[in-house]
Amino acid sequence: MAKIRNVAVQMDHVSSIQIAGDSTFAMSLEAQERGYKLFHYTPDRLSLRDGKVYATVEPMVLRDVKGDHFELGEPERVDLSTMDVVLLRQDPPFDMSYITSTHLLERIHPKTLVVNDPAWVRNSPEKIFVTEFPDLMPKTLITRDPGEIRAFRDELGDVIIKPLYGNGGAGVFHLTKGDRNLSSLLEMFSAQFREPFIAQEYLPDVRKGDKRIILIDGEPVGAINRVPAEHDSRSNMHVGGRAEHSELTEREKEICARIGPALRERGFLLVGIDVIGNYLTEINVTSPTGIREVKKFGGADIASLLWDAIEAKR
Repeated sequence: MAKIRNVAVQMDHVSSIQIAGDSTFAMSLEAQERGYKLFHYTPDRLSLRDGKVYATVEPMVLRDVKGDHFELGEPERVDLSTMDVVLLRQDPPFDMSYITSTHLLERIHPKTLVVNDPAWVRNSPEKIFVTEFPDLMPKTLITRDPGEIRAFRDELGDVIIKPLYGNGGAGVFHLTKGDRNLSSLLEMFSAQFREPFIAQEYLPDVRKGDKRIILIDGEPVGAINRVPAEHDSRSNMHVGGRAEHSELTEREKEICARIGPALRERGFLLVGIDVIGNYLTEINVTSPTGIREVKKFGGADIASLLWDAIEAKR
């Protein structure tokens, strides 16, 4: 097992994060505590030249202190293949910029271990990957065809409509059977997005919470329940959802057992899945969150478990 010395973190700028709930911060802080040297860079600092992948990185020191959580050193251009590990952690949207960064990082993986595997991140969009398990999902339609969406809503009554490559609850709409806004919504989505949209059966159990379950190398290690605000159908915490402690139900353990082999086959060391009631709704592989919340409620130290898994892979 090769010793880890240098870890580069591809992320949104460290100055922009809210450390109380930021999983990338938790992962990086654990790496620092293990004695690894951290290097920070944003995706726009990536370059490919003469077959080598470079990034302009800054040495990074972290502190778990709100308002004073980081120091960055002098920028330097480095060949990323000289790093031991790269954490691929910038937030979506999962657009062509994101996809391009996976193509570049694929050039150095697995000699430099990229977490998660960039080729499989690219080939496993979160709202499409989950459709490999249709029996675990609510009824789901992916299309741009307005007629298909209207027929789907007519069949099911209440539906959720959202962008296929959206994130964080942005652009998520709950439409009831009698809602007259469907045509306007489809016009707006058609103007804004070139991709298909996703429509899903509305699950009333969302009022009880949308559970985030975190898996390390295909095994569940912790969960939190995210309860939507009274006047919102979205449970994402940054739009007002409330986190609470949660244990796994037997159904949720069954879901994890079903998808675990597929996660391991794709080299996904860190995954966050979303479960509403008895249904799997998303498999998040880009920059899953929830690590700090699980620990806050007395659960596992997932950042430590992740680095144990990374060290084993190295």
